[in-house]
Amino acid sequence: MTSSTMSDDEFMALALAQAEMALVDGEVPVGAVVVKNGQVIAVGRNSPIGGCDPSAHAEINALRAAALALGNYRLDGCELFVTLEPCAMCAGALLHARIGRVVYGASDPKAGALESVLNLLAVAPLNHQTRALGGVLAQPCSSLLQRFFASKRESARSNATPLREDAVRTPSARFDNLPGYPWQGQYIDDLSSLQGLRLHFLDLGPKAAPLTYLCLHGNPAWSFLYRKMIPVFLAAGHRVVAPDLIGFGKSDKPKKEAFHTFSWHRQVLLELVEHLNLERVVLVVQDWGGLLGLTLPMAAPTRYRGLLVMNTTLATGDQPLTPGFLAWREMCAKNPDYDLARLMARGNSALSPEECAAYAAPFPDRGHRAATRAFPALVPDRPQADGAALSRLAREFWQTQWTGQSLMAIGAQDPVLGLTTMMDLRQFIRGCPPPLLIEQAGHFVQEHGGSIAQSAVAHFS
Repeated sequence: MTSSTMSDDEFMALALAQAEMALVDGEVPVGAVVVKNGQVIAVGRNSPIGGCDPSAHAEINALRAAALALGNYRLDGCELFVTLEPCAMCAGALLHARIGRVVYGASDPKAGALESVLNLLAVAPLNHQTRALGGVLAQPCSSLLQRFFASKRESARSNATPLREDAVRTPSARFDNLPGYPWQGQYIDDLSSLQGLRLHFLDLGPKAAPLTYLCLHGNPAWSFLYRKMIPVFLAAGHRVVAPDLIGFGKSDKPKKEAFHTFSWHRQVLLELVEHLNLERVVLVVQDWGGLLGLTLPMAAPTRYRGLLVMNTTLATGDQPLTPGFLAWREMCAKNPDYDLARLMARGNSALSPEECAAYAAPFPDRGHRAATRAFPALVPDRPQADGAALSRLAREFWQTQWTGQSLMAIGAQDPVLGLTTMMDLRQFIRGCPPPLLIEQAGHFVQEHGGSIAQSAVAHFS
């Protein structure tokens, strides 16, 4: 019977949590829970792929677990909550198990056997009758499935995208089992500026979310950098878009260093924002994510609501670069193929070896590292340099035209773009409040990003 302390919506929310786990496992995201006398006695989620078992639907797995818990294959007095309308196989299992009531979220117009295609529960001669109720939390149940299948379609399309002869593509196996990065990304290759190169990006959360957090990484990182902040933004109901710049992460990597320019990378980001029609954007930037990203809002100010800025700068060409950056540029010139995992470990003592390896995953050899070699020299260091004039225009925009909210977080241990640089930048961001100073953080301040993300959610709400 229905619990007096928990509602159908609450039990369905537990089933949705199981569906989310299935999504992380790469399965169709369907989850189920079995309830008796108001208590959850078993849970299940889809696992046909992982278990090589065509019968391992969420309902079947939950029924098996419930039967073991009760020591009886008959589940009299039990209810089953499942995020998707059961198929014929699962409907039959519900009847055999003597389930009293089944509650489902999303309808299944192609295979649903309780309402959509047929109704097995309504067959009169059967010796047991199971009641059904559909549409409970239908929207979030449907959204999760839609997101999964959209990602699959995009992945299938992108895998068919031919690789340009002047580029390389990191083998997908390099990205297996990344710690703290369970999300299915998307690919795009038809932006005019990409000229057939394939760009990877995360697009998570509801499209109609209150805010969209646009998270831009720097060199030599990729969207993995934001893995500790993304869950906080999603849990607050927001959308997150996190691209990998061309040459980084899961995106294609041109073979020649000369391919990379400030203006071209900026144009790609502008076109991506337009293509995804991003609105109510909180721009989240660090390192090159700021060098490029801080020049974006002036092109479409109405799209942007907020700025979360971390350890970066505007390279306007009329101010000297910091001694820390010049030292970094010199190190890269002398040792262009430095050990990236070792670099991350040295600057972030809390990182595990697996996390350091994940940062290096996009770059299996020297041929994949043209961008990491090119980017230090691309920072505008004179008034005529590519990007310098854009950056000066951006400086004026932030100083005189910006009307959104701002939040600054500074990794105090950063020797390249640390406290002094950030406080100089703050002068040019209209209305920027005193910064969050993360004393133990270095350049990659996102490694302490959970608390920063929580502060951002509160600040921009």
